Amino acid sequence: MGHKKTERIDPLTRALPPGGVDSHAHLDGPEFDSDRAEALARARAAGVSGVGNVFLGPEDFTARRAVFDRHPEVFFLLGIHPCDGRRCTPESLEAMRAAFAAESRLRAVGEIGLDFHWQDCPRELQFKAFAGQLDLARELGAPVVIHCREAEEDCLMTLEARGFAGYPLLWHCFGGGPALARRILKNGWHISVPGPVTYPANAALREALPLIPAERLLLETDSPYLAPAPWRGRRNEPALTVFTARAVAEARGVAPEELWLTCGENARRFFGLDAA
Repeated sequence: MGHKKTERIDPLTRALPPGGVDSHAHLDGPEFDSDRAEALARARAAGVSGVGNVFLGPEDFTARRAVFDRHPEVFFLLGIHPCDGRRCTPESLEAMRAAFAAESRLRAVGEIGLDFHWQDCPRELQFKAFAGQLDLARELGAPVVIHCREAEEDCLMTLEARGFAGYPLLWHCFGGGPALARRILKNGWHISVPGPVTYPANAALREALPLIPAERLLLETDSPYLAPAPWRGRRNEPALTVFTARAVAEARGVAPEELWLTCGENARRFFGLDAA
């Protein structure tokens, strides 16, 4: 017996009102070189009014930021990923500092943090890169967006020890359960939910969703990764945020439209977009 074919539902048939925000995407990469403008047009048609594009280092920012010159709905994040910790040098931190001074569309330092899943960078270098970028964010007065994979306790302890409780901080790609959500929320931080919330195995994640105050909840794709059902296994893109929103709304017992607009407003407030 063959596998049942997955029905790929057009996200535009699940569109939500204009005002949603995909808070975390990687649209500058080669995965979107052939249809970046079309992907952003689909996002607008689905109700996504803003997209946060994450540049993974100052070299990438310098080389690729111009692809968004005609897309003012895209705002920018810039940080050195923990797996690239070797690239976090005094020179790269200075380049990031200069970029933030020159580019008003840069709204947060991220994604930064710790990743113990991959073995791309020794842990001591990850901690050093993390600390250096946290110091830079505080110097700039910029929000922080965290990447944490299989390093939750170390990441939380680092942030708490460095006095980041109460600081504007977004836990990107949240995939934990109620205990992790409570720890994040205790520190006054925000939580961003990605497409895997739609996967059947992620019951603990869905269990955590009702614990998150409505004003501290955001949505993301992490495009081109982590496409939600029914697009799992394919390239993710901002339009698919609508499937994530509908799953989160169901878990929280609210209307999708209400959740969508609330999360969009939260993103605009967190990233200071109305003041951009």
